[in-house]
Amino acid sequence: MPINKYSNSIFMSSSINTEVQGSVFKITFNRPDKFNSVSREMALQIQAALDTAASDKTIRAVYITGNGKAFCAGQDLEEAMDLKGPGIERIVRDLFNPIVLKIRSIEKPVVCAVNGVAAGAGANIALACDIVIAGISVSFIQAFSKIGLVPDNGGSFFLPRLIGFGKASALMMLGDKISAVDAEKMGMIYKVIEDDKLQETAMAITTTLSDMPTKAIGFTKRMLNQSMNNTLAEQLECEAEMQIKAAATSDFKEGINAFLAKRKPVYKGE
Repeated sequence: MPINKYSNSIFMSSSINTEVQGSVFKITFNRPDKFNSVSREMALQIQAALDTAASDKTIRAVYITGNGKAFCAGQDLEEAMDLKGPGIERIVRDLFNPIVLKIRSIEKPVVCAVNGVAAGAGANIALACDIVIAGISVSFIQAFSKIGLVPDNGGSFFLPRLIGFGKASALMMLGDKISAVDAEKMGMIYKVIEDDKLQETAMAITTTLSDMPTKAIGFTKRMLNQSMNNTLAEQLECEAEMQIKAAATSDFKEGINAFLAKRKPVYKGE
């Protein structure tokens, strides 16, 4: 996949675009004619882009969005039904699952700007991100039951934790279309923005995050991941461990010095 981390220009592949804006790594799903449904090629390119963002120390935040009318319509069903294609097992285990695991394991904030419908696995890619912002016309659909499948891509893990077991059960079984406004009200996403302001606002939030203490944000993300399964005692110990690590960073020292000097801190992500 053509990624040049030293340039601000967009490098296009057949399925995604990537762009570096300051210390933000932007990933744009780019199959608008297919509503950004995910093919094998696209899934592998997303994985590679996330690996690049994770390994590059100059990248301090990740921004994910879609090109066209949809954010992501989920799996490319034509490819899924192709007898010569990868098959459902490989699609789920080799293509989709690594995307979610990479989003959650990258110790940098991942912001998702949902620009259009997010259906099935596409909705669950969004829900795996740290901060989800949607345009007001957007809808979310757990569409699996409509075609005789079950939620995947982490949907059965994240959605009940975001909105509660009962609502998650209903949305997954009924396949209801949920507006962005309702998604915000039930706690599924962080914020709803007017469509024409979505990209500007979401990128501004991502840029703000990229200027913050990156290691502390990464430790916070690690704590949140562990909180999904920890007991209270285990989580308290996790917090103590992460606080000790955060206090040893250069950014912590800069934050304290800036506070005492009554000036704006300049964080370097170190």
